[in-house]
Amino acid sequence: MSLSRIKNGTIYDPANGVNGEVCDLWIQDGKIIARPPNADSFTGKTLDATGYVVMPGGIDMHCHIAGPKVNAGRKMTPELKRNAPPIYRSDHTRSGTGGVVPSTFATGYLFASIGYTTAMDAAIPGLHARHAHEELQDTPILDKGFYLLFGNNHFVMKHLRNQDQNALDAYCAWLLESAKGYTIKIVNPGGVEDWKQISRKTIKELDSPVQNFGVTPRQIVRGLAGTADRLQLPHSVHIHCNNLGIPGNWETTLNTMESLEGHRGHLAHVQFHSYDGDPNDPASFSSATQKLVDYVNTHENITVDVGHINPGTTLSMTGDTPFSQFLHNINRNKWYTADCELESSCGVIPIEYRPQKSLINAVQWAIALEWYLLMEDPWRVIMTSDHPNGGAFYHYPEIIYLLMDRSFRLEFLSRMPEAIRERSVLADLEREYSLYEIAIITRAAPARVLGMKDKGHLGVGAHADITIYAPQQNRQEMFERPRWVYKDGQQVVVDGEIQAHAFGKTYYTSPDFDQEFLPHIESWFNDNYSIRFRNYQIDSQEIPQAEEITCQLDLR
Repeated sequence: MSLSRIKNGTIYDPANGVNGEVCDLWIQDGKIIARPPNADSFTGKTLDATGYVVMPGGIDMHCHIAGPKVNAGRKMTPELKRNAPPIYRSDHTRSGTGGVVPSTFATGYLFASIGYTTAMDAAIPGLHARHAHEELQDTPILDKGFYLLFGNNHFVMKHLRNQDQNALDAYCAWLLESAKGYTIKIVNPGGVEDWKQISRKTIKELDSPVQNFGVTPRQIVRGLAGTADRLQLPHSVHIHCNNLGIPGNWETTLNTMESLEGHRGHLAHVQFHSYDGDPNDPASFSSATQKLVDYVNTHENITVDVGHINPGTTLSMTGDTPFSQFLHNINRNKWYTADCELESSCGVIPIEYRPQKSLINAVQWAIALEWYLLMEDPWRVIMTSDHPNGGAFYHYPEIIYLLMDRSFRLEFLSRMPEAIRERSVLADLEREYSLYEIAIITRAAPARVLGMKDKGHLGVGAHADITIYAPQQNRQEMFERPRWVYKDGQQVVVDGEIQAHAFGKTYYTSPDFDQEFLPHIESWFNDNYSIRFRNYQIDSQEIPQAEEITCQLDLR
């Protein structure tokens, strides 16, 4: 690719400590390079970004854009697509459907149109990995990948029960390599397995044993967190705690954090796990954010993404089927559920958030903002909506505006039930985010937490994923429609409209593991389930654009 330049942009690049400095960016072969020797006499392709805000491309590190539950959600909610603006085929795009769960092509276009260039699917069962890869390969512009579900895996629990650390590490390494997953994901550890097997009841306490296995959720979290660290995975174990959505669940969340015992851990959509109150009294529902923030602020091994909610109708889709059943029992909406043999389960159900009328929804909305505003270190709190669970990703610009403008935040809060002020400290928080901090929580921090050294910054060697905004007082309007977006040095968006069609890369980890354990794993599986692992293995040749991140496993 020929040399090109973005000239005189106002750069916000927190990973390199650049806070609003005016300078040039140089691009060649899809990467950002150092200022070339011929810079003073350069007459090639130049974009004048004078007066514009320049940031790395956005990164959504926790969303649901592929896999069986996403497809189930697309099929069961045609009414959510009928009123969504369609995406028509053009010289640069293919047609697609929008709504809260867009089609594959529309997903890539809509992410790019708000300046995002990377998205990671948060929960894929190993047995469904092949088709998830096919969907991701059909999602344009974005670089992507997925986290692999382990928290209710039979082999994981049996190795933990047997206290066989080497076999656990080797099994996780093998499955990540075979399925081309990025890291270890835990959803309601042990609780989903109990729900599948024991009269549709889930585990409520972190130290309650999983039926038929005798291990506890605490042991699963601690064991898999240790495996992730021993495998030196680029991203820590990614945790969806037990008791999601239940009043009083903040204690479960705190216990889960403590169960890490110093290992790295990332807590997903933490808003849904930050509730105070009595589980048997919904009227007691209130925020417990401060109690959890106090712990996270003093434990640098923990990072979180928020999972904020947005007003309106969306779709809950989760590997936490007991929670889907809980929602169904409350709102009696249509409900889809499916089990995945030895690994996981999923539930899909439409849901509507009405914070202007519902006090519970208002508290949920406030809790998300509390997490951003109370955390001392913005590098450890990341913007997500658990798309589409809290709302579609294209609502991020509104959240940015709420964080950057307290007057807008208070005006929004004034439309909600008055009792919200007794159950949340949001009204008292005066902090306003800067553009630099927004660049952290939407770009630099997710890249750092994911261990992606070529993402989330604008330094030499980074992918030339660049978003350029026209400054506006109304930050929502500013972030809704970037002036230009570059993906790997190619201009793909102009004034919010797709201008070029390309496909990004798939990221996955490839941990090294001692081959002496492979016969043990295969024999174990064959003896118990009469299925050969190798019949399932994904050949990397089928994923020509995958980018491997190699990890080392120390089995000493």
